[in-house]
This record gives sequence, structure tokens and C-alpha cells, in this order.
Amino acid sequence: MMQEVFEKLRSLQDILSEKFSIEKQIEETPKLLNTKIELLNRLKKSYLEKNEKVENTKDHIKHLHIRLDDAERQREEYEKQMDLITTQREYEALDKEIKNATEKEQQLRKDVLREEKVLEELSESLSKDEKMIQLQEDEISSEQKKIEEENEEKRQQLQVLRKEEEAIVPDLDQEIVFKFERIVKSKSGLGIVPIKNSVCTGCHMRLPKQFVNDVRTGEDILFCPYCSRILFYEDVETSEEIVGAEEAGSLSDLVSPEELEIED
Repeated sequence: MMQEVFEKLRSLQDILSEKFSIEKQIEETPKLLNTKIELLNRLKKSYLEKNEKVENTKDHIKHLHIRLDDAERQREEYEKQMDLITTQREYEALDKEIKNATEKEQQLRKDVLREEKVLEELSESLSKDEKMIQLQEDEISSEQKKIEEENEEKRQQLQVLRKEEEAIVPDLDQEIVFKFERIVKSKSGLGIVPIKNSVCTGCHMRLPKQFVNDVRTGEDILFCPYCSRILFYEDVETSEEIVGAEEAGSLSDLVSPEELEIED
């Protein structure tokens, strides 16, 4: 009778392990996509900041051109006045004004060229960002579609697994099933394991001989006091497994199965 229960638990373990794995995949898949979305958002933010710099640079260049035009007109006016001067002092004063106006004009031309270079570099960078943004958006859109298709397939697989689970659990103690599900989920898909050479094959801890005997008797469902997994006895060709009652150990210092707390 207990052997049949163990068989059902092993079948249930396979179902639960696959179910929890699929559920985890469905849960974690969006996290990978969110990383790409965050990257795209940062790229868009950078694009907006560059675009603002482009507009500010254009305004600056426009203002520089206005000042340059004023400087050119001022220089030309001074040069026209050269024909009207009559004294050396007037000539020297006007010549100084022409030189100052010319220097100002030349500096403004340099400023315009510098800002136009900055504008060109920013525009090229914006163009690259636009292509990158479009590429990222297309990739994310394609991946979202793919994820949804894969998740739909996974949800169908879960429906099949739940039906298989529902076919097994009614024949089992519901409290045991509740504990078993939590164990499988928290112990990497292993909720029921054999004892070999007095060792739990789940956590590889050596168990007291009396406890091993109790498991081998198979009268009750027993949990490993170390890792909380359900244990069953598996015959191996070794005299170490033959345990006499007079050699039995004690589990008085260990947690009882009823007190086990299985973490999710």
C-alpha cells in the first residue's frame, strides 16, 4: 500500500517539477525583456537631451550670425569714413576702430564655424540614435510577440500538467500533498528521494540507523530531518543497510516530521 503511495508521489514529483519550471520561465521571461526596455528608455532620454542641445546650438548660431552681420556693417561704415578724414589724428582713431571691428568680425566667424561643427556632430549622433532606437523598438516588438506565443504554449502545457496532477492528488493525503508541493518547489524539483547506505540522497546527510529501519519498514511517510524531503528505502547490495534493532540510533535531537517547516 505504501509502495503505491510512493509511486504516486514520484509521479506527482515529475509533474510538479515540470509545472514549477514552466511557471518560473513565464515569470522570469519579462524580466529579460524589461532590461532591453530600460536600455531603450535610456537611449530615448539621451536622444531628447541631444535634440535639445541641437535646438540650443541652432539658436546660438542664429544669434552669432546676427552679431556677425552687425560687425560687418560696422567695419564697412568705418572703411567708408576713411575718404572723409582730413587729419592724422582722425585717421589713427578711425584705423583703430576698423581694426577692432575686423577682429570682432573674425572672432565671430570663428565662433560660427565652431558652433556649426558642434551642430554637425550632434546631428550625426542624433541620426545614429534614431536608427538605434528604431532597431531596438523593432527588436523589442518582435521579442514581445515571440514571448507571448511561447507563453501561450507554456500555458497550454500547464493545463495538461494540472489535469495530470488532479488525477493523482485525490488518492493522497491532502496534508502530505500540501507539504510535498512546497518541498518540490523549494528543493530544486526533488521532494522524494531514496535512502542509500543510511544516507539521504537529497542532502547527503547520514541518518540514524533506527530511523533508516523505520523508513525501510514503510509503515508511515517519513521526512528527512535535515532537508525535509520524503524518504523511501531503496535496496542496495551492501551489508551496511542491514540494521539490527539493537543497533538502532535515535532522532530525539532532531525535528519531528510534524514540526517541519518547509520554506517556499
